[in-house]
Amino acid sequence: MTRLNLVGAGRVGRTLARLWQRAGVMQVQAVLTRQADSAAQAVAVIGAGRPVDRLDDMPPADLWLLAVPDTQIAPVAAALAAAGQPPAIAWHASGFLPASEAAPLQAAGWSVASTHPALSFADVDQASAQFPGTLCALEGDAPAVALARHAFQAIGGQCVDLAAADKPLYHAAAVFASNFAPVLQAVAAGLWRDVGLPAERADALAAGFLQRAAANLQALGPRGALTGPAARGDTRVLAEQGAALAAHDPLLGQAYAALSALAQRLAAQSR
Repeated sequence: MTRLNLVGAGRVGRTLARLWQRAGVMQVQAVLTRQADSAAQAVAVIGAGRPVDRLDDMPPADLWLLAVPDTQIAPVAAALAAAGQPPAIAWHASGFLPASEAAPLQAAGWSVASTHPALSFADVDQASAQFPGTLCALEGDAPAVALARHAFQAIGGQCVDLAAADKPLYHAAAVFASNFAPVLQAVAAGLWRDVGLPAERADALAAGFLQRAAANLQALGPRGALTGPAARGDTRVLAEQGAALAAHDPLLGQAYAALSALAQRLAAQSR
């Protein structure tokens, strides 16, 4: 069984390590985070491994998952390369950065890959249940990618190869599809509160619109589900509403103008 060391144990690291451990794909050995109590909590969630305080305390492993923020991948890779561990395979989980972000490990004889599951990891339990069928984009050295394909397929992932140069657009698509939805919900509920609706009513109204929009998207696709002034070509509403938003909050005015332009482009596609 593949021996796994986990460096960084946020929701992505905890979810993947737990899925692999439970599936019998990997044996989680050691977990390192910036805070000892976080590592202990991760071990409890994963159901295996032991928390460690320093990189030097981690045992040799077949695979190292660097589940750290994007800005920390290169420094952690450099520290690991300098730690004297025998060359192994290392993955990071950034959807934006290529495998070469771990170049210090490559220079030390390691095989590295970027492995990005296109899933929202808002909660470990939910992400674990939702994971089967998730698209997993793989990029990097052949041995590291081959092991990643086996590991992700074993827990229900649908693997695709991705060129390093395509990662920024690939990840931007995930941002549009997932990360902006909570932002838009917060904006809508906030505007309703600003005009006097009680907070509970505003939140419920936003949630209802989201549920109906999601159902329409699944049934009709983006173009069929598109409604509103941009879809209708109502230029007066777009202009006056945009001006009102700009006066209320300049950033919201800019966002409204950009999203309305994208909506008009989508509406024109069927004409």
